[in-house]
Amino acid sequence: MGLLLGGVPGVPPAHVVILGAGVVGSNALQMAVGCGARVTIFDRNIDRLRHLDLIFGNRVETASSTAQALDERIAEADLVIGGVLIPGAAAPKLVTRQMVGGMKKGAVVVDVHYCVANMPGAVARTSTFALNNATIGHAVAITDKGWKRAAADDPHLRNGLNVVLGKVTHEAVARALGHDYTDAKEMLASTQEHPVLREATQRQSSRAKSPIA
Repeated sequence: MGLLLGGVPGVPPAHVVILGAGVVGSNALQMAVGCGARVTIFDRNIDRLRHLDLIFGNRVETASSTAQALDERIAEADLVIGGVLIPGAAAPKLVTRQMVGGMKKGAVVVDVHYCVANMPGAVARTSTFALNNATIGHAVAITDKGWKRAAADDPHLRNGLNVVLGKVTHEAVARALGHDYTDAKEMLASTQEHPVLREATQRQSSRAKSPIA
């Protein structure tokens, strides 16, 4: 629509509205503030909004996510960025067709979570190193301890389990797919004598003892 996000002397900056103050929303906020835009960011987590307010101060407007507040800010926005994601579940639909219809002519809507799984592939080198840095500790733990012990010891790794021996161990996934949910911690404790798990553990122990050529 021909707007410079940061504006120029005598011309106001564009208004960027960001939905969600998680990883995606925070990065979008950082970019928008860096460009000099007027920014409003929404989230339901007041502690998260308070944290961003401490970092960015009066350079951003933090707002609790309510239907009325969203309707008002989206109507005056030049750019709306959707960054809301619930792990394991479908992203909530916060912006209605009516809200989009009430936006200014030429305003832009960007939904970051739009079912393209390999967006990091656009910056393959950076994303590869970032992924390696984030996962190498888990890979080493699984190699050293085996997946069951590693998951039992590390709540972050355990929270990444979706299915264990046919049982859905991620609550959001179970709810989204209509399956019964089984707590991962309980499942790990109860599978100690499971024949499939025992066989896998024995195979891993055999490989660990085998000399490396």
